[in-house]
Amino acid sequence: MKFLAAYLLAVLGGNATPSEADITKILSSVGIETDSARVGQLLGELKGKNLEELIAEGQKKLASVPSGGASAGSAPAASSAPAAGGAAPAKAEKKEEPKEEEADEDMGFGLFD
Repeated sequence: MKFLAAYLLAVLGGNATPSEADITKILSSVGIETDSARVGQLLGELKGKNLEELIAEGQKKLASVPSGGASAGSAPAASSAPAAGGAAPAKAEKKEEPKEEEADEDMGFGLFD
């Protein structure tokens, strides 16, 4: 992913066909070592392809992936119904939230490990 990100940064910077040296230079500027085999594979797969078309094709594929957003979209509609009625008791609205220490349990790994 980091190699692709560096490739896209080079393209955004005006280099239509970045080389392995360009990608290595971008990544080394932030202290990331490159794997020339993986960079070569990426360049081979992207050679002669239009990035705009690849991104558009990827967006179409990503749109078909279920993400569970339907339940989140229906929750605000359901919660706004009692508010519209105005008869909801104040006790029902004040749910006790768990303390942050209890809710954030250590599962043995960090987000950025």
